Formats: sequence, structure tokens, C-alpha cells
Amino acid sequence: MSESASFEDLLNEFDQTHPQAQKGEPAVGDKVSGTLIAIGEEFAFVDLGAKSEGRLDLAAIRDAEGQLKYAVGDTVETHVTGKDEESGMLLLGSQHAHKYHGVDELESAYRQGLPVQGQVTGAVKGGCEVQVAGVRAFCPASQIDIRFIEDLSEFVGQKLDFRITKFEGGRRPNLVVSRRALLEEEQRLKAEELRAQLKEGAVLTGTVTSLKDYGAFVDLGGLEGMIHISQLAFGHVKHPKEVLQVGQPIEVSVLRIEPATDAKKRDKIALSIRALSRDPWLDAIEQFPAGTRVQGRVARLQPFGAFIELAPGVDGLVHISELGAGRRVQHPSEVLKEGDEVTATVIGVDLERRRISLSLDENREVDAAAAVVIATAAKKPAAEKTMGSFGALLQESLKKGR
Repeated sequence: MSESASFEDLLNEFDQTHPQAQKGEPAVGDKVSGTLIAIGEEFAFVDLGAKSEGRLDLAAIRDAEGQLKYAVGDTVETHVTGKDEESGMLLLGSQHAHKYHGVDELESAYRQGLPVQGQVTGAVKGGCEVQVAGVRAFCPASQIDIRFIEDLSEFVGQKLDFRITKFEGGRRPNLVVSRRALLEEEQRLKAEELRAQLKEGAVLTGTVTSLKDYGAFVDLGGLEGMIHISQLAFGHVKHPKEVLQVGQPIEVSVLRIEPATDAKKRDKIALSIRALSRDPWLDAIEQFPAGTRVQGRVARLQPFGAFIELAPGVDGLVHISELGAGRRVQHPSEVLKEGDEVTATVIGVDLERRRISLSLDENREVDAAAAVVIATAAKKPAAEKTMGSFGALLQESLKKGR
């Protein structure tokens, strides 16, 4: 074997055992994995392979108590957010608080797409005035946040991170900046991480972003889902504001995921709070046995009767024929009104249909054994239909013969 052939074999072997060496330098937005090689006072340094190193803000590797979650030698996963033009080092994590000095450095940050730190000094027509490295900049109202902000003055005095979207030099530099661009980028990266663990039945934490008549929208951290009003609780909820408020952190279960059919649209993620609670109907027979007297509150009235809330998520129905204790009643409102506290007798429990039949007649006689059978009665017709199909056919033929 020649020396050149032997050297070529060694190179091939190296490429196979170090595939990262064949890759080019990661680009901004790329997800990367590397080894923590040093931890300083402000930054941690990561070896990304292929002769690439990155700098990571220490805040990215601390827990909620401020303790380091990683040690030198550990593997960390993060994203490339930029590049230091002077040192050539990659900037990792969510390092958005870089300070720049002078117009030249700002122009450099603009050309590289690097984030800059600025202080909001005022709310003006159409947006906010921002001071960036001693230079006055303008942030349009639509670019100060992802969501619509009605009162921009809430940002005045805050130090925030921006991306320069327009730069015109000269004696009076003209800068336009966007905070939304950074927030959307961060949201996109979080969404990618979230999608990896997103599946039906997964339990996630999120924050309520808005309340509508039909449900609540929840930010899951890069992705948004919706809780339909029927999934807020087992009990009857008239409006989501009865149980939730905007900004509230909550725990939810993923019911289903409908991928977007259009690239411009978002995935539809159906969530539930109710799925995390025990179904109160599982204990209905033991808690409300037939023949017992129970306490409840009138939840709503219908022409055919009154619904009585016996427990959160468990309503019983007093049919109109059971309201008057022998007296004819034209409408439930003649006897009851919503909010009334009543005592009723349980005359039947149907778990299959989730119904509890009640009576206001305290002298109502109940056959407890027959009432318990109601829980399984709903299953009988299906069995009879299957077993008696020939009989049904014969009966139909006799009818036609008549």
C-alpha cells in the first residue's frame, strides 16, 4: 500500500467517525449540539466540532433558582442566533442583549442581522422612540410585540432587544428597528422544540392569551392551542371568564392535532382542562343512590323540566311531571327559578346517558332495584335488535300482509 493511499484511507476513516467535521459552519437559526468546554463569569463556551466554537449566555444554562444545570464536558443543545464579526465566534441561545457603541458598530449589526439592545424613551404617533447606542431609532407599533398593543406607553423606560431593519448613515443616521422579528424567531425555535413532544394525550403547561365566547386560547410556548368551552370543566360553563383569566398559567391535555393545510396557516391544536380531572359521573351511583333525598341548586329551566346541579359536573333533571307533587304545572318557572336551593328525591340513575332523574315530591315512592337497572338499560335495545332481527323482519312482513 502506498503512503498516499494509506493517508487517504485515514482521512476516510476520520470522516466516518467524525461526520460533523464534514459539515460547514452552522448558519443563524440552525439547531446545534456541542460540548461545554469552559464556563466564565458571563458566558459559557461550546465546542461545536468542525473547528467551530460558540458563546452561550450563562442564563441559558441556569435553572429557575439560578443554579447551573450543566458542567464542563456536558452536551448541550441550542440554536445559533448570530456571529461575532471580530472574533468569528458563533453566538448561541437567545443572546439578544448585545451592547454596541457608535454608528459603525450599529451598521455592522444591521448587515449581520444581529440583535441590539435599546431603551424605549417615548411613545409617539405610529410607534415608539428607541435609543440604541446613543442613536435615535424608531420602532413601528406593529413591530413592538407579536400581539396588538393598545397603549404603547407601557414600554417606555424598558430596555429591550431589537433587530435593525433599516439603516441609513450620515450626519443624522436613520434607524428603524423591530422587536417583533426577534420574538417571532424565538417563537419559531420554541415551536420546533415543542412539536417534538406534541402528541395526543401529552400534558403541557401554557398561558391563557385570550378568552372568547366559545373557548380560551393558550400559548404553549411557540404554538397556540384552543380549549373549547365544553372542555373547561365537567360542570356547565356559560363563559370561559368564569374559570379563567388572561395571563393565567394553566396545565392542559392535548386532545387532537390538525396539521395546517396551508403554509400560511397554523396547526389547530385542541386542548382540554377537563381531561385532567376525574369524571364525576364515575361516582354518581355511589354518591346519589336511587331513593335518597339530595340537595341541589337550580341550574337552568327548560319547558320540559328543571336541571338541578347536584355536584360540579353532575346535573339531575326534574321532569315537569315531577315538579308539582300531583299538581299540574304548565312551565317549571311556576315552581322554581334559577339559583333556588332545593331538596329532591333520586328516582333513577342512567350512567350510559349521564342522566339522574329527580322528583320534588317528598312522598315519591321509588323502587331502588328497578332504578339501578336503568344504568345498564341503555345497552339492552342493541342486544335485542341483533338477536331479534329475524323476528323484526317477520313482523314487518306481517304488517305488509295486512
